[in-house]
Amino acid sequence: MTQYLKRELNFNDPDFLSALDDMSFWAAPFGIKLLILVQYKKNIRALDIGFGSGFPLIELAMRLGPTCTIFGIDPWKAAMERTKFKMRYTDVQNVELIEGAAEHMPFENNFFDLLVSNNGLNNVQDLPKTLSECSRVSRPGAQFVFTFNTNKTFTEFYDVFREVLREAGLKECVEKVDDHIYEKRRPVAEYKKMLGQSHFHINGLYEDEFDFKFSDATAMLNHFSMKIFMASWKELVPIEFRENVFKSIEQKLNMVAERRHGLSMNVPFVTIDSQNAKG
Repeated sequence: MTQYLKRELNFNDPDFLSALDDMSFWAAPFGIKLLILVQYKKNIRALDIGFGSGFPLIELAMRLGPTCTIFGIDPWKAAMERTKFKMRYTDVQNVELIEGAAEHMPFENNFFDLLVSNNGLNNVQDLPKTLSECSRVSRPGAQFVFTFNTNKTFTEFYDVFREVLREAGLKECVEKVDDHIYEKRRPVAEYKKMLGQSHFHINGLYEDEFDFKFSDATAMLNHFSMKIFMASWKELVPIEFRENVFKSIEQKLNMVAERRHGLSMNVPFVTIDSQNAKG
């Protein structure tokens, strides 16, 4: 039990990237919706913000074709190397990769006809600044399609997390959990407000969801995708309490799984199709 706490992931290890590519279930539901909404045109410049290990960047490049140039920006150097490998292997030549932050994009004003981001905006340091940059680098009328999972993601887990922290007398950690959720998953209303402030008009807002289902909490917490989340969850709990806190979480969720004949973690997400309305 709690063996998952002892696993330290090296996000710059090429083997980690290889394993991550084999765990595309997380990115796929968001990306499929995004790719459906993109308006595919010839002779355009597109940008994928936070392209990670190359999805949907490479897929988008192949769908748009050789008359288009697709740029990707991401600060994750190891993931960039993985993307370059996949570009070579798939013979994709219409992509240019930039190692950098979305808050400070090295592009001219009005440069892009299309912007996309598949759960990438959840990870930026300054969301208003990023959206302002998106407005600056995209031309009037440019399409901006992006996805994000909402602050209701994994409610089943976070409710038990808070309960265990309160029982352990770690009320200050409950606030850290709430801050963590807010930092990573802004409410939909805030996205809408910030888009308007950055001169984007929303043409469509689509709510969807999917479930991560497991036999029990032990299976869930040892799942590779959950170990990625665990890297930040552990930091919310002082190290001397960590073992007992997560052992209690696992036990409580296992009891839930026994009553419900399995454990389900709900992931609600939003896809926004917007347009640069600056004039």
